[in-house]
Amino acid sequence: MRLARVLVLGTLLAAAGSAQAFGIGVRAGTTGVGGDVAWNLVPTLQARVGYSALKWDHDVSTSNVQYDGDVKLSNLSGLVDFTPLGPLFRLTGGFIYNDNKYDVRGVPTSGGGGGSSLTGTVKAGRSLAPYLGVGWGNVAGAGINFYADLGIMFMGSPKANLTANCGSLSAGACAQLQSEVAAEQVRLEDKLDRAKYYPVLNIGLTIGF
Repeated sequence: MRLARVLVLGTLLAAAGSAQAFGIGVRAGTTGVGGDVAWNLVPTLQARVGYSALKWDHDVSTSNVQYDGDVKLSNLSGLVDFTPLGPLFRLTGGFIYNDNKYDVRGVPTSGGGGGSSLTGTVKAGRSLAPYLGVGWGNVAGAGINFYADLGIMFMGSPKANLTANCGSLSAGACAQLQSEVAAEQVRLEDKLDRAKYYPVLNIGLTIGF
């Protein structure tokens, strides 16, 4: 994971030496609240590095368990913006190193009781997720400007890791709960599977020099 971050940052920061313009931006959206820095490499090409994070509560249920959870977003992006038609429209591609996760605590909907629960974390299938999208406005454009991104982060199918907490269940009931953990992980992954194509919609303001 550390190597992935170095690759994302190093590739684009190395390009700064040839930059003809520089800009910074602040933004908010589905990847969190954060910002970008960008360099204009050639008139139609920019390199951009950004970071965003956010946390919120989200509940979900499978056929067997009702979960309370916290979504925690952490996204470090390394992107290239291509503006063949001018600064008002661009194509964007690159990679987003993500430490996105969903911490959950679940209570069985039937056959539970005794203070039994399931706790764990769901993470993205890919920590280094490819990104493709379109956008409006350039972060390195001169002056103060609006910019936006619309695209998809290909995070891969989510991976759940759950632990059974038996509470005051009998030994037999506890063993049964523990034996069902693997199947419940699959059910939770299936419930959250649409997140493998994570929609990205960010808007912000930039100042360029």
